[in-house]
Amino acid sequence: MFERFTGDARAAVAQSEVQARRLGHRYIGCEHLLLAAASTAEPASAALREQGVTPEGVETEIVRLVGLGRAANLFSASDREALASIGIDLDVVRARIEAAFGPDAFTRGGPSACRSRPAARKNPVALLRRARRGGHHQHPAPSGHIPFTPRAKKSLLLSLREAEARHDNYIGIEHLTLALVGMKDGAVPPILSALGASQATLRAAILDRYRKAS
Repeated sequence: MFERFTGDARAAVAQSEVQARRLGHRYIGCEHLLLAAASTAEPASAALREQGVTPEGVETEIVRLVGLGRAANLFSASDREALASIGIDLDVVRARIEAAFGPDAFTRGGPSACRSRPAARKNPVALLRRARRGGHHQHPAPSGHIPFTPRAKKSLLLSLREAEARHDNYIGIEHLTLALVGMKDGAVPPILSALGASQATLRAAILDRYRKAS
């Protein structure tokens, strides 16, 4: 599939990894792909920005939803989804821990800070990780290449379907962007909502740009 991506589309996918690293995230999600897509000089990107989906706005919402730095590094997107499935909201937990023990308490209490087994039992991060035991596979911390989340991989596949639907023999920024703004779950819908952009309006604006270009 990737051989069908244009140079600009490949560059955007590569840029999503750069953005993820810059934000301190150890995964590449749809939110990072959206941030990269909104930053190019392509017509689809211009359509996003005209509707208020700017790189600055997307980044602000990513930080609001996910956080950044060490706190973001402790859990991947799949970790967050696994914890959410059993009713644990990491942002709520972080807020409560920091309210009780002070700023940065959530990140200061990482497993490396534990010197004994009893201390590990009291550590909030260790407790949260133990909550994942119940069928959820624990992914090793990635080194070098950052992995795409399953949802991000799905968006890349959907970009292929967008290209096929338009009878294009390539996958460009427009197809990737259409796939991203069409996501029904994950981080993208709340980001777009917070920026005041509806998915239907964005799709129409992107398609109109390429309709005029042709």
